[in-house]
Formats: sequence, structure tokens, C-alpha cells
Amino acid sequence: MWVKAVDLALAKMKSAGVSFDRIVAISGTGQQHGSVYWREGARVALRSLQPDRALHDQLKDSFSIPDSPIWMDSSTTAYCRRLEQALGGAEKLADVTGCCAQERLTGNQIAKIFHTMPEEYARTERISLVSSFAASLFLGDYAAIDYSDGSGMNLLDIWTRSWSPDCLQACAPGLEERIGLPVASYSALGAVSSYMVDRYGFSADCKVIAFTGDNPASLAGLRLDRGELVLSLGTSDTVFTWLDHPRPNADGVNVWVNPLDVDAFLGLLVWKNGSLAREKVRNACSGGSWDTFISQLQSTPPGNGGNMGFYFYEREITPSIVGVHRFDSQDEPVHRLKS
Repeated sequence: MWVKAVDLALAKMKSAGVSFDRIVAISGTGQQHGSVYWREGARVALRSLQPDRALHDQLKDSFSIPDSPIWMDSSTTAYCRRLEQALGGAEKLADVTGCCAQERLTGNQIAKIFHTMPEEYARTERISLVSSFAASLFLGDYAAIDYSDGSGMNLLDIWTRSWSPDCLQACAPGLEERIGLPVASYSALGAVSSYMVDRYGFSADCKVIAFTGDNPASLAGLRLDRGELVLSLGTSDTVFTWLDHPRPNADGVNVWVNPLDVDAFLGLLVWKNGSLAREKVRNACSGGSWDTFISQLQSTPPGNGGNMGFYFYEREITPSIVGVHRFDSQDEPVHRLKS
């Protein structure tokens, strides 16, 4: 589906008269933590794409696992505990990778794949993040994972900017060769493939710059400076900032390599129950209408009379909790708040 989406986007741009030959460089971003599993022989397929056929038609048999794990998967708790144990505890793991083991992070997803789908893992030639997967389609070869997006895997030593041997060994055998060497987020990976040149008219000199994750790209796109803090309300809600001297811990804070400066860092807090949780509350209380929801909100005094509700439809990341929890003005738990 992702490959076909790239086909459709490029085809529509070409039909709209986009002058691809004027593009000097291309980069991009992908939802963090998701992983793509290229099967044996996929590199040959990428390198020999024929310009008279769509990408999805030529790459449809290039994946050892058809459905990519994504950040909302919470099924890897057992593998998180194994990783922490292998590193000497949650704090030790955070000291190396910038955070404790978390279910959505890619290393734990890979560990689950290895243990539950060993044959598919054995047939896997390369594992990409969503960002490096997308870059590979333009490069016509496997694109490197960048430091910043790679930090969100529980595998990268954020201080040396190299894969941690202990983390790799704890997750799956032969993992380093499957994920390749990481690079700085602003690295030029090479020129676009001849496929992109011949099919869409890209210049043969157009460079592919490493793609990165959505959160690091937000820091870069907003030109965030030291001392500034960003609150992002999306599918997940995040708060992030630029850090120079972080002190990672196991309390749910994520510390990743900064996409703009490899000697600096990005500090991030993530809440899984973001817009999807708000939509569920809207549907239950406001008839599915944002206008009604906003009107109800505006007619309610600030503080809601001391009544509070916490809506964790999916197991939350920080704190690790699930369920709907409501409290009245006396801090007593209640099943329903009075209107």
C-alpha cells in the first residue's frame, strides 16, 4: 500500500505538470518506529526497476512480511523486559539508547518478529524504518537509517551514534547486517535512481538526502532553537525540545540524536492516546460533531468544577496505564460525570 501511494503521488504530480527536472534534492519523513522487511532478492529488484512499470507492480513480491508493525503496537512487553534484563535494567538501557524499553520501539518489534515468525525473519535481507524505506524507493537501493530516526529503535547508542552490540544481540541474531550502518540525518545518500529519471524526468544529478522520522522532522521543520518547547497534538501527542546535555532515565522520556546537529539531542515525551482518543470522546459526547464539541467546551467553566476524566483507550506510554478514569470534585472515582 505504501509503495502504491508513492506511485499515485508521483503520477498525480506528473499529470499536474510538476517539473521534476528542476528538483535539486529530495528528502522526506516517515512515521517513526514502523518497520519494513525486505526479502532476499529485494535489492536486485530495486536496482533493476523498469521505467515502463509502476513501483508496486515490480516490488509486490519483495517483502518477507506483508504487514508492517507500527508505533501503536503494544504487544511486545515481554521483549521489552528481555531487552532491559540483557542490558542490566531499564536505567542501564536508557543510559545507552536514551530511553527505557518501550513496546512501540522498533528493536522490540523486531525481536517479536524473530521469535514468532522465524522463517520470515530468516528470509529477510534488510529491515528499514518507514523513513529509510521511502528513501529506498527514490534511491533504487537500500537507504541508510539516519541517526535521529534510528534513535527510536532501542538499538542505537546515542552517544557514539552506532548500533549497540548488546542491544542487537538481545533482539535478534544477524540484526546489524539487516539494518546497515546509520548516518547523519542530513547525509546525501546518492543520486535518484535511473527509474526516477526515466519515468518521471528527475535530473540524474538530483540527490537523495536521508529521510528521517516525523518527530525529528518536526524539530527541523519548525527550526526549533535552544530554550523552545513544542506541543504537538496529533494521532499521538508529543512534547519535544532541543537538548545539549541530556540525562536519560527510565521514566518515559525519550532522548534521541538531534537531526540538525549530531552533537546535540532531541528530548521527547509521547502520549499514545491523542487525536484518536479525542475523537472517541467527541463521538460519545458530541454526536460526532466537532462544532458541538467546541460549543460544549466553551460553555463549560474553566476547570470543569473540579471534575476530571482521563481517557486511555490504548495502553498509554507515559504513564503505563489503560482504561477510562473519571473523578468528581472530591477526587472520588465515578463511573460517569454529571452534566
